[in-house]
Amino acid sequence: MSKSVTLRMCIACRQMKDKHDLCRIVKNSDGEVYIDPTLKANGRGAYVCKDISCLDKAIKTKSLNRAFKCEIPQNILENLRESIIK
Repeated sequence: MSKSVTLRMCIACRQMKDKHDLCRIVKNSDGEVYIDPTLKANGRGAYVCKDISCLDKAIKTKSLNRAFKCEIPQNILENLRESIIK
C-alpha cells in the first residue's frame, strides 16, 4: 500500500508540492499568525515553500494578507522570516 501525496500550492510561486515539502502558516481564531510545524493546527492555513525567496515574494505581493483577509503586522512577518531561515 503506497502513501498518498497531499498536494498544496505555494501562495508565492504557485507551484503544487507535497504539503510536507511546504511551510504552513496559520492564523488562529485569536488572530495570531505563526508557522505550524505540525501541519495540523486549527485555523486558516496558507502554504509557502521552505525557501526565503518565496516568503519574501509572498510578503512583497501581499499574498499572506489576501490569504488571511487582514493586514499582517511587520513584526510577525519578521518572525516568519527568522523561522524559515533557521
